[in-house]
Amino acid sequence: MKVMRKKQIGNDPGNSSGVNVKRKSVRLVLGGIVRWLLGTLSLAVFYYILLAMFFSTEEEKRLMEENRMYEEKYIAMVEQNKMNAEVIKGLQIRDNDIYKQIFHSAPPSIDPAHSLDYEFDVDSIYSRSITENAAAKSRALLEDASKVNDNFSRVFEVLGRSDVAVPPMCAPLEDLGYAQIGASVGQKINPFTKVKTEHTGLDLIVGQGSPVMATAEGVVVEVIYRKKGLGNTVVISHAGGYETRYSHLSDIKVGRGRKVRKGEVVGEVGISGRSFAPHLHYEVWRDGKMEDPVNYLFTCLSPKEYTNVLYMAVHTEQSLD
Repeated sequence: MKVMRKKQIGNDPGNSSGVNVKRKSVRLVLGGIVRWLLGTLSLAVFYYILLAMFFSTEEEKRLMEENRMYEEKYIAMVEQNKMNAEVIKGLQIRDNDIYKQIFHSAPPSIDPAHSLDYEFDVDSIYSRSITENAAAKSRALLEDASKVNDNFSRVFEVLGRSDVAVPPMCAPLEDLGYAQIGASVGQKINPFTKVKTEHTGLDLIVGQGSPVMATAEGVVVEVIYRKKGLGNTVVISHAGGYETRYSHLSDIKVGRGRKVRKGEVVGEVGISGRSFAPHLHYEVWRDGKMEDPVNYLFTCLSPKEYTNVLYMAVHTEQSLD
């Protein structure tokens, strides 16, 4: 009888309904809390948005004011940039026209040697694979590097000898760049006769009055004042049989017999003699034979700049004298 009573108590329907009521009440409480939290959060977001739309802090006001100022400046800068671009384009067109009129050739690009490819062989693409082509280029570069190293060794060996004179390898102008390089030695179009004649030096384009410097230590052996030909000229004798000449000078700063140092000012650029425009006509001679001055400028220029200088000297068809 006692066992039967326990089973009846365990299976009492009234007790089961009580547990269910408790579970439902807990769910209701938790649901209410969640709904309250969501409502509070939503209300807070709403108030924040409302305040942000109609009220601004001092920092926000300052930032908004700066944004408006930058917008106005940006519009003005865009207009100014358009005007500058039009002015630059016009100047470039006029500059190209002037260059064509003077040199009778198309003006060079900003970096004339940049597009040149000294190592790339187009035919190798079709005859060899990329790996073979890269290996061939590597071998060629190693061979070239070895040759350069040997050449430098010989140069330093020669320079170390006391009986060897260093040639005039300094530039006669300050901050010389490839844009200042005109025609070098060889057959060039004369600007006055419009026919090809022998040009004996290198034209360096620079403003009138620019200082002209001795390219090596030496002695002034000749000072010439004349209204024709190469105009006012200074001739300097250097060790090793070298001689440099500086022509079309507007003013001469040295006299005959004076010893000059490398980099010392000997005159100023001008248009004396028969000159088409202000420039320095620079010559290098050795033992009475004419040399190409371009070959003596590599020590004062970077490899890239010197490559461009060579390009300009070769491709400029017309001289300035």
